[in-house]
Amino acid sequence: MILEMKVPSPGESITEVEIAQWLVADGDYVEKDQAIAEVDSDKATLELPAEVSGIITLKAEEGDAVAVGAVVCLIDTEGKGTASAQVKEQTSPVDKAPAVSSTPQAPKVETSYAAQTPSPAARKIMDEKGIDPSQVKATGRGGRITKNDAVKATPSMGTQPEWGKRGQERGKLSMLRRRVAERLVAAKNETAMLTTFNEVDMSAVFKVRNEHKDAFLEKHQVKLGFMSFFTKAVVRALQLYPDVNSMMDGDYKIAYNYCDISVAVSGPKGLMVPVVRNAELLTFSGIEQEIGRLAVKARDGKITVDDMTGGTFTISNGGVFGSMLSTPIINPPQSGILGMHNIIQRPVAVDGKVEIRPMMYLALSYDHRIIDGRESVGFLVAIKEALEDPITLLMDGNPQKAFEL
Repeated sequence: MILEMKVPSPGESITEVEIAQWLVADGDYVEKDQAIAEVDSDKATLELPAEVSGIITLKAEEGDAVAVGAVVCLIDTEGKGTASAQVKEQTSPVDKAPAVSSTPQAPKVETSYAAQTPSPAARKIMDEKGIDPSQVKATGRGGRITKNDAVKATPSMGTQPEWGKRGQERGKLSMLRRRVAERLVAAKNETAMLTTFNEVDMSAVFKVRNEHKDAFLEKHQVKLGFMSFFTKAVVRALQLYPDVNSMMDGDYKIAYNYCDISVAVSGPKGLMVPVVRNAELLTFSGIEQEIGRLAVKARDGKITVDDMTGGTFTISNGGVFGSMLSTPIINPPQSGILGMHNIIQRPVAVDGKVEIRPMMYLALSYDHRIIDGRESVGFLVAIKEALEDPITLLMDGNPQKAFEL
């Protein structure tokens, strides 16, 4: 029986995918549910599992755009596991004839003590060209360099430095990467994007985190990172400034009474932005566990379209890569994105004295069409305040209760 495998729909509104990579070869025997290909949509990279066991025949090439529902391969369910084995022909050494060069051999030049010595005329020409005698092919009697040898010689024979490999590769961007590029350009061209900055003293976060991280890990089996503090601070700021938690839809503004926080994570196919849903209802441990779950799915290439659909605000942590400062680009159709950066020990003025504190720059990029300067600056200041006094503003004065310890 021959089964036609068709491209399943990765999600709503997706009409085609691209064959990113075949994980099997034409004629291979595949097992049911074995991953046979990776397909890119404009939102995610997904694995395509075999629907049955058998011998596979590929009907599309890597890089092909294939419509949802189109046939990409055939599987012969009557094929056996050894059906694809092939015996390669081998040639016995006795069958091989010695290679005969068709290039005529240059006559050997007898050499003497005068080898590579230029004639006076050759010397003049070589000096004008800046050529070293050792780099000239001599054809004169006894290995001398003749005038004709010097005329034929070029500077590249000896004076040109030897360069390293200078090859280049041309490869088509994945459908996901092309879509990301389109969205980023659209965000720059179609929004009134502006970025405002502030800095935050992370001393209080460091202190409370260091005091409770071991108990937190033992209790919840997940590390207490910075993302839960930032997510909590963002949720609080979004509730204080709801315009930041809204987006444009033509002539209308859509405001949300929930906080679905998109978190930018790095995956094998590039940057992905899965969503932590209803972050306003999650505890510190709930946020860390959900971010960890989504990060693992992105790293393993198992993130789904549903994982990345929606989101009312985005957090991007460039600090993990060492970024000192940046202007993040809005993730449309959202109206705002918060950029976190590297935490650096810097001298700052505290109560009239210079102290060394762990400082971080924050950047808020926002759509000025819907968010005014007062809201954007107030929003960023609210995040700063929460991070500089997390026990009071994020934990109701009780870290033990907030961390569920």
